[in-house]
Amino acid sequence: MSPSKLDSTDSFGHEEASVSCSKPENGCVDSLSIFHSEKAVEELLQQTPVAGMDEHLIEFSEALRTVAKALRRAAEGKASAQAEAAEWKRRYELERTRNIQMERKGNNNCEMLQHWWIRSSLDNAMDMLRIMLPCLFFWEVGKEQNKRIAEARMAEQFSAEKNGDIDCERVKNSDNQSMLQNESNEYSETGCMKHGIWSHEVLRDRESDSNSNADRNKIMRKASFKLSWWCNGENGDQHKHDIVSFERGNITTAERSSKQISLKWESDPQTVLILTKPNSVSVRILCVQMVRWLRERKKLNVYVEPRVKVELVAESSNFSYVQTWKDDSEISHLHMKVDLVITLGGDGTVLWAASMFKGPVPPIVPFSLGSLGFMTPFHSEHFKDCLDSVLRGPISITLRHRLLCRVVRDAAKNEYETEPFLVLNEVTIDRGISSYLTNLECYCDNSFVTCVQGDGLILSTTSGSTAYSLAAGGSMVHPQVPGILFTPICPHSLSFRPLILPEHVTVRIMVPFNSRSPAWASFDGKDRKLLAAGDALLCSMAPWPVPTACQVDSTNDFLRSIHDGLHWNLRKTQSFDGPRDRDL
Repeated sequence: MSPSKLDSTDSFGHEEASVSCSKPENGCVDSLSIFHSEKAVEELLQQTPVAGMDEHLIEFSEALRTVAKALRRAAEGKASAQAEAAEWKRRYELERTRNIQMERKGNNNCEMLQHWWIRSSLDNAMDMLRIMLPCLFFWEVGKEQNKRIAEARMAEQFSAEKNGDIDCERVKNSDNQSMLQNESNEYSETGCMKHGIWSHEVLRDRESDSNSNADRNKIMRKASFKLSWWCNGENGDQHKHDIVSFERGNITTAERSSKQISLKWESDPQTVLILTKPNSVSVRILCVQMVRWLRERKKLNVYVEPRVKVELVAESSNFSYVQTWKDDSEISHLHMKVDLVITLGGDGTVLWAASMFKGPVPPIVPFSLGSLGFMTPFHSEHFKDCLDSVLRGPISITLRHRLLCRVVRDAAKNEYETEPFLVLNEVTIDRGISSYLTNLECYCDNSFVTCVQGDGLILSTTSGSTAYSLAAGGSMVHPQVPGILFTPICPHSLSFRPLILPEHVTVRIMVPFNSRSPAWASFDGKDRKLLAAGDALLCSMAPWPVPTACQVDSTNDFLRSIHDGLHWNLRKTQSFDGPRDRDL
């Protein structure tokens, strides 16, 4: 072998040795050794081939280059794995630190709540002791004093019978009583001050020692006061009610009329009024069955409308016991004769029943025999069980508020010249047959609200919130919520949204003199009145609500009516076999 070949072989062997020794004991390749190996390979490849170089050396150099590339990729993979591991470790530490902080915060909150509860309980207990201990003390003193007075009187009578000197003994006994009274007063004052009952409690406001740190830290008792609704004058239609009280520093509200109300009969009902939907064969058949059952089984007096009595008598002469009225003057006295009203029809029949009573309204039991029944929860198939439960009582009722409306003409001297209208659903002010927009000025308790320009305006009760007001974009409101819904009809402004006003306000709608056309007002869809320029419509909450019987309670009946009548929020349930969120 030639010297050049020997040198090449030695150098190659030396490089191979360096490459083979560059591997550490754990099997991982050091990046510095990989760099030297690649450099040695490049130098070897750049050398001028020697004549007669073996072909195996060239193949071996190519294999060495491939190994160097593999080692470089392994080093890059190791570095990437180490960086990813460090990142996951950092995230774990952050999450662990956050959990520890949240746990410490939760423990601190629990400790604070526990300390607050213990402190509040101790304060309440101390307040009760401060109130009860003086009462018990004075009760014991009074008891002892009465005992001494009784003993003194017995001694007086015994001495008077023995010596006959009644006057002298009375004077002496009175002196003893005065001395006992003084002693008891001194003892009570000493005892109270001794036990600390009066200390900083009754006389707390009179202390003036500002240099004492203990006196400065004591809390003074808060004053009590009451908040009442305010009304215009003593002769106003709105009444004052104490609904908010302030006692020992806490503001509480009294019970409102919107609470669930239960009706319990103190005496058995005697008279029933039945109102029916006209021109219905099924209603007529049910009316005959109900009248006969109420008379024969329940022994009740039955009132019906004049046309219904004519129909009953024409069917059978046995219905001669059914009573009715002759003219409208007798209708105004029906509330003094009728104990219960039964309606056979839909919501329109309930509106008709409410319009018959211009003042107080007897309880109404509405049976559903119409197309939509938001106010008729009872079904006619079970009328015997329903009426038996109502007549036996107690039952839940819904107080449906009504609006008291008056049309005030421009030439009128006061607002009480015209006859009032009682509205259970809504009063509507629209443009009628005119092609011009309505122009209405709206006031709330003499405060300007807005000027309505559009097709009209709806003033609705909460019972009427599911009627015309809902179709005009108003909200559905629970019927026991006292309020007035202010809903525009197709306003000429996209920002004109409906309002809900409180129950105690008076709304005044006036047609201005610069209006292009008059307006028309209708009350529950009837009694249409013309409002010329200068005329106004006054609306306030009427003092006589309409009590309607509930099948379950007012909230259950309301929700069931919007589900069944309007199919509120009815849609097909989303399929469960679709795509889902994956856990991160």
